[in-house]
Amino acid sequence: MRYFLFISYKGTHYHGWQVQENALTVQGVLNDSLSTLLRTPIKTMGSGRTDTGVHATMQVAHFDFFGEVLSEELIRRLNGILPKDISVSEIKQVKNESSTRFDAISRQYHYKIHTHKNPFLENLSYQFHGEFDLEVMNKACEMLLEWSDFECFSRVKTEVNNFNCNILEAIWNRQNDYLLFSVRANRFLRGMVRAIVGTMLEVGQHKMDLVNFQSVLESRDRKRAGRAVPPSGLYLNDIVYPKEIFINR
Repeated sequence: MRYFLFISYKGTHYHGWQVQENALTVQGVLNDSLSTLLRTPIKTMGSGRTDTGVHATMQVAHFDFFGEVLSEELIRRLNGILPKDISVSEIKQVKNESSTRFDAISRQYHYKIHTHKNPFLENLSYQFHGEFDLEVMNKACEMLLEWSDFECFSRVKTEVNNFNCNILEAIWNRQNDYLLFSVRANRFLRGMVRAIVGTMLEVGQHKMDLVNFQSVLESRDRKRAGRAVPPSGLYLNDIVYPKEIFINR
């Protein structure tokens, strides 16, 4: 039987989500914990990668186990042995062919920026001093909704068939001393959100106007876009799946 596991984690001390040799990763810790509790080797598959230092308020991983899982009991026991910076909130049985990666309808990321020094946000938000024009930044967001090829925001060395993404929503909001960027799409390229944020910070500080922002999109050239902002402010925030893949939904 196949199960979807809904987890969250603080990525500060991990070399990203995906299992790597000789590196501490979230997936590696999760696999080991599940294997211990279920007394059989368990390998999970996540909805997608998060890089070193990136967080998740919702990551979803699936695993196969030939036996019935008592969700509440497994959640309690998993949270008891997982480190404090990883937690499990829900386990759901799904149809056997379901995939956390390939069945995802959309994913949403948040990027958090704080403009004044705050020791309680260290490694949880990006401290960036400056004044920002959110009106023009949100006009740039509207341009993203009308675009499809985002090669200019992709890491240069990445193996993908194409650079097309359908961005469904993108918006900047101010919350007291915070700036929050929210973006949802059917898929994301590696490094895409951090490159978009870095470029939009230039727009917001009037270092790049909307005409030049359009030319960056048209260029398909990563060198034309802004720098990638640090991973500490990035959160995988939400993933949407078709309801019909869940059993007893």
